[in-house]
Amino acid sequence: MAEVSIFRLYLLRSGYLIIVVGLALMIWPGIVSHGDDVPHMNTAVRSLLGGVSVLALVGLRYPLKMLPVLLFELVWKIIWVLAFGLPLWSKQLLTGDFAETMFNCVFGIAVVLVVVPWGYVFRHYVKAPGERWRGAAGPQT
Repeated sequence: MAEVSIFRLYLLRSGYLIIVVGLALMIWPGIVSHGDDVPHMNTAVRSLLGGVSVLALVGLRYPLKMLPVLLFELVWKIIWVLAFGLPLWSKQLLTGDFAETMFNCVFGIAVVLVVVPWGYVFRHYVKAPGERWRGAAGPQT
């Protein structure tokens, strides 16, 4: 019996595809053609998200091996919602780009929560023993 069903693998692939398409539409145009007056943080964020999109593309082929990409997506979006989105919303200042980012983050959180095979994550990332910190004495191979 397979550890993760073929249905779950295709569900995972759909999550990666949503990331690839979303970032291709929203981030890559700003990477490919930009002016010289782009704020520094915007360039860093674009580069980081461009890297996420490339790794999500790899996830289409290797959905289980690339699970950390989806977990990263989940974690950074939760942090943004808690640290920035909800405080702005509570002050009724969640407008414009912030409102759009809030929508995108909540949508992304929902997608990741649905597509990730949480039993697999628990078995392989929580319950499984960690890799050793030090090698045995002797020559390194």
